[in-house]
Amino acid sequence: MSDSNEVPTDPTLERRTRRRFSAAEKQRLLAEVDALPRGEKGEWLRRNGLYAAQLTQWRQTLAETGTQGLEPKTGGRKPTDPRDREIAKLRREKEQLEHRAQVAEDLVELQKKLRDLVARAGNDERSQ
Repeated sequence: MSDSNEVPTDPTLERRTRRRFSAAEKQRLLAEVDALPRGEKGEWLRRNGLYAAQLTQWRQTLAETGTQGLEPKTGGRKPTDPRDREIAKLRREKEQLEHRAQVAEDLVELQKKLRDLVARAGNDERSQ
């Protein structure tokens, strides 16, 4: 009987992680596959767990940007530029100030209307 605290060791339950290749490793793999005879490339791809499209992409990147383009990319969000944060902050402040100015203008209009109503009411009382 097995212990209930045992973790199953079934390989299908293991979480796979994405493989990352360095630029040197990508170049080595490209050279290795290029040295193979015509009929052995499919077997080599299967054995190494790669796809032909990956190799094509690596070749294209190498041709366009050189070895630096083959370096693995860092994940996650790109860090924001301090100027972009400052611009966003200033835009928010501008919107708040515009809103406050609109409220103030609306209050002035309301006061004018109230003054006109009070003046009419005073004139109506005098005329009676």
